[in-house]
Amino acid sequence: MIEIGGFTALYIFMLSAFTGYEVISRVPVILHTPMMSGSNFIHGIVLVGAIVVMGHAATTLEQVIGFFAVALAAGNAVGGYVATVRMLEMFNPKEKKGEA
Repeated sequence: MIEIGGFTALYIFMLSAFTGYEVISRVPVILHTPMMSGSNFIHGIVLVGAIVVMGHAATTLEQVIGFFAVALAAGNAVGGYVATVRMLEMFNPKEKKGEA
């Protein structure tokens, strides 16, 4: 198994955060909704991974961390879908008061 030291992990985290910010900031506004759907798919994979890791937890601490990972991943996935639905509702034509 590959061991990653503290500074290497911090460097990887900072590099991924910078790269993510640069990529997202350059996406045109019209593509944000499809991008949100793609990220919701990734959040679903993260949720499945958290469930698998929690299933292999050996100690109580690992189970607690796994529980929080599953809860946060589920909240992130659900929140992403809620935000996507709200974004898609902006594209629906609004009904005028006299037409209902």
